[in-house]
Amino acid sequence: MSDTGSVRYDGDTWDLASSVGATATSVAASRALASRGPDALIHDPYADALVEAVGLQPLIKVARGENAVDGDPMLSRDRMTEQIAVRTRYFDDFFTNAARDGVRQAVILASGLDTRAYRLSWPTGTVVFELDQPQVIEFKTRVMADLGATPTADRRPVSIDLRDDWPAALRSAGFDPAAPTAWIAEGLLIYLPPQAQDRLLDSITELSAPGSRFATEFMAAGTTLPDTLAQRFKDWSTKTGVDIDLPALFYTGERNAAGDYLAERGWKISTRTTREAYSDNGFELPDDAMLADFSDTSGYLTAHFTGIQ
Repeated sequence: MSDTGSVRYDGDTWDLASSVGATATSVAASRALASRGPDALIHDPYADALVEAVGLQPLIKVARGENAVDGDPMLSRDRMTEQIAVRTRYFDDFFTNAARDGVRQAVILASGLDTRAYRLSWPTGTVVFELDQPQVIEFKTRVMADLGATPTADRRPVSIDLRDDWPAALRSAGFDPAAPTAWIAEGLLIYLPPQAQDRLLDSITELSAPGSRFATEFMAAGTTLPDTLAQRFKDWSTKTGVDIDLPALFYTGERNAAGDYLAERGWKISTRTTREAYSDNGFELPDDAMLADFSDTSGYLTAHFTGIQ
């Protein structure tokens, strides 16, 4: 296994204990924490076992709440669990609403340790495609089978690097471009070079029938990650003992705002800022001056494809 804090480079690969893969495990650890106790904010019955199977001890401690510190700006249990609850509920609701509207084809890009194919109540006939690096797909498929977990939809894992010809691999797995699709790219775009982000969005558009929808995080045009927030990520890693230099894994540089880019290609865009998303869930945004402005210029995006450009 490679160092969890490795800097990105062209053609890099990872497992769930290294580089970008370790961030997926970190997110799963947060979901496991938010799923604990009688007042759990979400319900992911598999996250804890998946984190245990990866075996990174600092993240196992995060999942158990052993690193939580009341009053700490980064390690407060309430702060950690509310943040992941807002994010998880947004994408859960996205799929639930798409299914309610008759969409029976879903694609999870860079699926990592996402367990929605197992824990959501999918309508009969729904196909869920999961795309990620081969070793990531193999690991999760094996661990979930060992747990006796059964998908609640027709789960079709696709072992492919998103920098390769993933549309061809998706089609080979039975994807129907003539059927409306619900796509998510949760926690993905910032890990792609700007040009690769555009190619990904172009491919999604090309593969989407009218009535398709797409969800991801967003930052408003011209918004960049504050240096102070990047330092906060590093402080969290130091305090928890997790060897992930998260900002070093991001691709920086000027990039198109996803919403603007998609709107020019026939998508109707709606967004919820981080502040609004917290309010939607009945949470108060942490009283943190450093986060205040960023919380009003970043958040979550849903796009509906009209096919009219």
